[in-house]
Amino acid sequence: MRIPAMIAAELRRLTATRMSVIALIALLLVPVLYGGLYLWANQDPYGQFSEIPVALVSDDEGVPASDGQEAVDYGDQVADQLLEGRAFDWQLLSATDASAALSDGAVDFVVTLPSDFSDALTSVAGDSPRQAQISLETNDANNYLASTIGTQAVEQIRRSVAQLVGKEAATRLLTAISDIRGKLVEAADGATQLADGTATALSGAQQLASGADALATGTGTLATGAQQAASGAQQVSEGARQVSDGAQQVAAGDQELAGYADRAGAAATAIADAVPQARADIAAELAAQGLDPAQIARVLAALDPLGQRITDGNATVQSAVAKVDQLAAGASQVAAGASQVADGAAQLAAGTAQLSSGADAAASGASQLRDGSASLASGLGTLDTGAGTLRDGLESGVDAIPDSSADLRAAQAQTISDPVEVESSKVAAAGDYGAGLAPFFAALAGWIGIYALFLIVKPISRRAVTALHSPFRITLAGWLTPAVLGGLQMAGLFGVLALALGFGFANPLGTLGIMVLASFTYAAIILALNVWLGSVGQFMGLVLMVLQLVTAGGTFPWQTLPAPLAALHHVLPMGYVVDAMRQLMYGGDIARVGGDVVILLTWLLGALVLAAIGVTRQTHFRTLRDLQPSLIG
Repeated sequence: MRIPAMIAAELRRLTATRMSVIALIALLLVPVLYGGLYLWANQDPYGQFSEIPVALVSDDEGVPASDGQEAVDYGDQVADQLLEGRAFDWQLLSATDASAALSDGAVDFVVTLPSDFSDALTSVAGDSPRQAQISLETNDANNYLASTIGTQAVEQIRRSVAQLVGKEAATRLLTAISDIRGKLVEAADGATQLADGTATALSGAQQLASGADALATGTGTLATGAQQAASGAQQVSEGARQVSDGAQQVAAGDQELAGYADRAGAAATAIADAVPQARADIAAELAAQGLDPAQIARVLAALDPLGQRITDGNATVQSAVAKVDQLAAGASQVAAGASQVADGAAQLAAGTAQLSSGADAAASGASQLRDGSASLASGLGTLDTGAGTLRDGLESGVDAIPDSSADLRAAQAQTISDPVEVESSKVAAAGDYGAGLAPFFAALAGWIGIYALFLIVKPISRRAVTALHSPFRITLAGWLTPAVLGGLQMAGLFGVLALALGFGFANPLGTLGIMVLASFTYAAIILALNVWLGSVGQFMGLVLMVLQLVTAGGTFPWQTLPAPLAALHHVLPMGYVVDAMRQLMYGGDIARVGGDVVILLTWLLGALVLAAIGVTRQTHFRTLRDLQPSLIG
């Protein structure tokens, strides 16, 4: 019997009655219904989160305005954002109503913003900063995944609140920095003026120090001269006093001499005045003596030169007396002047002593002025250096703080509050959640479809085995019938994915080819199990399906599996079907598809060879086990 004849005979058997046709059609639709309905139900569950009822409790009391800070109520802001965003079906409830709704199953979870929510968020500016709390309450009796979804929702709220608060805090910080920069600019300008002033003051102080040095030198010389002058003035005063004393003595002697001279002059005057009377008395006496006038005249003529000499002597004496009087008067004047000179010299000596003392004080003060001005110049030099350093530091500080506008600070605050923007790129991208699961469920549906077909399809023709036909042709005919039917199942499932669900395919023909190849491979594997183990082999197909269900890596990455199951991932064929479909459906690495195809063909050929060996055994060697009834219907 030829292969087409055996296939035709099997198909006639499967379609012999109306119920057989209905059963065959129902089994052909199993993978379409399984894969199509499941993927339809899970095509975009994340897009339906807005239908999930969630209770929102906002007990936040806010923070009143104080110390120049505006009043804030972050609880109301967050609640408004959540209600407007409609990420879930938020229901604003009281704490009591929310708890009751969660227990009754009216909501899937409850998010609570406590009364100190705003106070905690603003506590960072105080002495006791603390984290704000967001409470999540779930009820796994309603839905276990609701807890996971609620955790993700609260994390999103936390990030939104952190961004909101961070933006406001960053805005205040940047505004404060801008104000600091403005004050630093003013301080830098003042420091520049200070540096200029200290430079001018330093120049003046240096000139003052130079002048003070010259003054100290001059006052030192003055002090020395004043001391010498004071010493000379003292000597002058002492000499003047001696002169005054001598002049007083001379004046006293001259006065005494003048007295003698006056008396001598008076005597000379008296004598001179007595000469005429004496001449007359002599003439009278001579006359009385009897002398004649001639004799008297001769006597008087002889006496007249004496009288003349007396008169001349009197004149001389009077002249001398006058000179002596002048000498006495001059000596008195000299004595008086010498006394004044002595007094002046004494005053000069006292003054020069005071001058010397003042000059010493001036010299000492000038020396102190010189030292002080030098210290002042040194201090001003240090001040000038410090002012320059202050100016340069302030200018560097100003340069280090960038100038900013209100718009720039707003952009900076936004960046600080949300510094990282995730830019996602995909080497290969699935359209949505359903498309992401499609390779796994298509591969699983292919196995279920083949498994279901073998419920009514005979693995091998008993008639052909009994007739001792070629084991290879019997095996090939037994495989081709479910393989072709499985290919039709995969074609129908592909149509549902592409047309009914609208999934995109980067390589549609390649994807369909992998689905058909998977069905062919599954048919060979289940055929081999049935040939060798009979109905037990059919059951083992179910067990093998369960193993591949958990090891194919269709949902979570296969690396998350326990080590024994992860090892099976590299052995069983369904994981390679999933990988190949992903590459072809999403536009991934085609080279990987080649490796997957090689593995599937290896399974296909290996299973067919194993089935052929089993058929050969049944053809040539019949055992009691072959005649025993099957353990499973």
